[in-house]
Amino acid sequence: MNRNIFSFLLVLAVPLVFAQEKLDFQKPSQEILQLADFERAPSVFTSPDKEFMIFAYRNTYKTLEDLSQEDMRLGGLRFNPKTHISSTITYLNNLKIQKLNSKDLQQVKNLPSNPQIGYLSFSPNEKMLSFTHTNSDTQQIELWYVDLNTAIAKKLATGLNAVTGRPYTWLNDNNRLLAYFLPQNVPAFIDKNNELPTGPIVSVATGQVSQTRTYQDLLSDPQDEENFKNAIRSELKMVNLNATTTPFLPTDLYVSESLSPDGNYFLIEKIVTPFSYVVPYSRFPRISNVYDLNAKLIKTLYEAPLDEIRPQGFSSTKKGMRSINWRADKAAEIIYAEALDEGDANKQVEYRDQIFTWAAPFDKPAVPLIKTKLRYGGIEWGNQDFAVLYESWYDTRMLRSTAFNPQNGKEIRVMSERNYQDSYSDPGNFYTQKNEFGRNVIYIKNNQAFLFGDGFTKDGQFPFIDQYNFNSNKTERLYTSNKKGKIESLITFIDEDKREVLTQVESPNEYPNYYRLNLKNKKSNSLTQFPNPFASIANVKKEIIHYKRNDGVDLSGILYLPANYNKNSGQKLPLLVWAYPTEYKDKSTAGQTTNNPDSFTYPYYGSFVYWVTKGYAVLDDASFPIIGEGDTEPNDSFIEQLLANGKAAIDALDARGIIDRERVAVGGHSYGAFMTANLLTHGDDFKCGIARSGAYNRTLTPFGFQSEQRNYWDNPDIYNTMSPFMNAHKMKKPMLIVHGEADNNPGTFTLQSERYFQALRNLGAPVRMVILPKESHGYAAKENILHLLWEQDQFLEECLKP
Repeated sequence: MNRNIFSFLLVLAVPLVFAQEKLDFQKPSQEILQLADFERAPSVFTSPDKEFMIFAYRNTYKTLEDLSQEDMRLGGLRFNPKTHISSTITYLNNLKIQKLNSKDLQQVKNLPSNPQIGYLSFSPNEKMLSFTHTNSDTQQIELWYVDLNTAIAKKLATGLNAVTGRPYTWLNDNNRLLAYFLPQNVPAFIDKNNELPTGPIVSVATGQVSQTRTYQDLLSDPQDEENFKNAIRSELKMVNLNATTTPFLPTDLYVSESLSPDGNYFLIEKIVTPFSYVVPYSRFPRISNVYDLNAKLIKTLYEAPLDEIRPQGFSSTKKGMRSINWRADKAAEIIYAEALDEGDANKQVEYRDQIFTWAAPFDKPAVPLIKTKLRYGGIEWGNQDFAVLYESWYDTRMLRSTAFNPQNGKEIRVMSERNYQDSYSDPGNFYTQKNEFGRNVIYIKNNQAFLFGDGFTKDGQFPFIDQYNFNSNKTERLYTSNKKGKIESLITFIDEDKREVLTQVESPNEYPNYYRLNLKNKKSNSLTQFPNPFASIANVKKEIIHYKRNDGVDLSGILYLPANYNKNSGQKLPLLVWAYPTEYKDKSTAGQTTNNPDSFTYPYYGSFVYWVTKGYAVLDDASFPIIGEGDTEPNDSFIEQLLANGKAAIDALDARGIIDRERVAVGGHSYGAFMTANLLTHGDDFKCGIARSGAYNRTLTPFGFQSEQRNYWDNPDIYNTMSPFMNAHKMKKPMLIVHGEADNNPGTFTLQSERYFQALRNLGAPVRMVILPKESHGYAAKENILHLLWEQDQFLEECLKP
């Protein structure tokens, strides 16, 4: 045995012999720390009328103190029981405003002290920006707004309930908001540690077959049910801009509200019992009511039953009314869908869904509008002559868009029918503008609309703007971006008549900044000047490499090489591969790439890019397609394809003489961790690996996982073969297993890593497990992220450096 490998195994074996290792939080080496410990630039977004730019600031990371705030986990929600807001929310801490025609960046005045800003929303006239503030002193949610012309903020109300999301909505008069308030006498949450049970927990199966997946943070007993009611119970009140409030609807379990386009009605949904212990609150029974502005009940549209039972298949759905929304092109009409196949994708029918429209005051029956042959995916409304229907089917990855007459539902033509994973054939997205009701609809002038596209092709990325004619079904290319060494992302029109466009320009060492582009003269003016916070990797070598798998499938990845590396030196570098498997139904789409070598190099904990500063070659976002053509499913040959993907990447870089193929590590997060464990278990191409927040025992997700629609009993061999836990006796390579202590992702329970580690340890594998305190599926606290980078750095140095 190689002496270095032997020493490494001994180092990893020590904590296994003595159980846990006491360790304080560590920081990575200086090369990594100077990249990880940086000041984040603000996020930028424009008002819908393109008059103002909003600069929203936040801390680069959360802290452990932030994550240690009290939280409850009920019905699929995580929230702070003291403040009544999501415990996973990321707060903003400052707001600034700049007019698009000015360089003057204004600080918003009169913001609350120690701002914890969330849930921003423009008023209908786009002159005000509302937001919530979580007051850490009073432990209450406050409602604020800022006048965009004066840049002065004002508090409107306190005591809101934001457990289920944004707790307010604007009315069309620009003077009132409907908001969720905590009831006057808020019941205390039941402390389950001090409350004695009054009986056993009993669940009943009715004999119906269902394909319910594995969810996190569910209700589990009657105490949870009472606490869930206490959490979402709200009173609806009108809030005036003069900071007065008036009651609207009494206390109930409200979960959503939306105003009709004409501003005369509210669609309000509330949860009712019975609750469920197997699905989140989004599938609890609910009642959809319409009220006028005087809080008079106009119509109960639908009483949705508990949604626990669904047929197998990702294109299956629930029975009854679904996707209940206001039509954007009408004053007050509801649009909704109903399955014609009882929601069962396995049934053979001519039409899958019927779309209905229902006009207020709902004294006449709903009117059928149009049927779909695939599963309904939504409608983009335009003018009185044109709208676009979207439908899709998972098994074939088919996405169809159809132009139709919104007055009578008559189909005009199929505009596009393509594999939605086929990025090269993506026609782009319609440019939208507000109509007379203040709702975003497709901008149509003289029967023509605009399409903004990312422009991915086999030859590279060329963002574009097309003009589409609804009558002729033809497009005319207005602009193609082809900036050498840069990416010019086309965001939206600032002025469609003047052909002025808001763009974002970046390069590998130029931070993304915003510009005003004139399509007529091609002149571009800078709107922001954010500096590059990662100067130490500005000269790192970056390219997109292309190579083939042994069955001819095209693969690619982003290759990073150290700035001082000379390809002609003969030096062979250790290689780090970071990847995430993706399922496809055909080889052609699997071989496409949406990576661009001219994108800004943004190191973050979700990749290995940091280590290019320490002499490693890094292959980031390496292609790991899993393909199942025709009647075969991708996972039928998951392991074989996984190994072929890994070997192809190593072979390609070895052929260039860049890497030492005996010193290659692999890593991934979530399904990428699952990939990592399988590569180390079944193959010999990788010397070691880092697996973060993965699921390793697929029998714990027996009704499907990732893109697998079959359940365990349909094909137990697939589940067992793919599960690293079932093959733990074969895994003998060094592996670093990392997981968040409070993972909230369906299927990736922290228990998955704990049990897998226990199996590997007892079977003699050289593994190390790190549980990051308070973290969910993605990591947020600075202390944890820096320690994670230290763990990975120590692990890789021991494993790959001579």
